[in-house]
Amino acid sequence: MVASSIVPLYDIAHARAGDKGNRLNISVILFDKKYWPAVCEQLTAERVQQHFTFRGAVTTKRYLLPNLYAMNFVMDNALEGGVNSSLNLDSHGKTLSFYLLEMLIDLSDVKTE
Repeated sequence: MVASSIVPLYDIAHARAGDKGNRLNISVILFDKKYWPAVCEQLTAERVQQHFTFRGAVTTKRYLLPNLYAMNFVMDNALEGGVNSSLNLDSHGKTLSFYLLEMLIDLSDVKTE
């Protein structure tokens, strides 16, 4: 149950990450469809791009999967060259899904049933 109107995304969703070369892909899947409008409005490609600027991401695209109450973000140049090129301990970017889930979402407009 969400107690505050501003919550970290991990309170209302889970995520999975993957990679292909230097491209990071993170899917966010909501636990409850009632959060879908708020998350769609606030978790934009631009906001995610800004959140991952420190990784060198140059573009971010968001793909909505409304029947699953999920979205997928694809970020280019976010893995320091990719698995075969990076000295990063997490060159696959798996832990970056947790970094995305730290973003805050305002749920003050969400109706409780």
